[in-house]
Amino acid sequence: MNIAIDVKEAEQHIHINVGGEIDAYTAPELKGILMPKAEQTGVHMIVDLSNVTYMDSTGLGVFVGVFKTVKAQKGELRLTGLSARLSRLFTITGLADIMNLDRQTEGEPQ
Repeated sequence: MNIAIDVKEAEQHIHINVGGEIDAYTAPELKGILMPKAEQTGVHMIVDLSNVTYMDSTGLGVFVGVFKTVKAQKGELRLTGLSARLSRLFTITGLADIMNLDRQTEGEPQ
């Protein structure tokens, strides 16, 4: 039930590193940080999930909401550093077909 969120902003470019677990207990904190940024017109948001050890459907829901909000504001959302487990989660749900996702490079921990 631990989550770490680090935000770096430069004008309309926002880079967010997330670590730990994204679940029903931590998702509200993540949503509380991501949504106000997603509501900025034309924002370019990169969320690095390299250090996420677990994510459930509540976490997916946060990213779906952020994705819709960013798109409505004519912005861009990119999720990077997805482990094989997270990639499968997005693929099984069909979100990999509509969201901009980057897996971890080969050789990195999955």
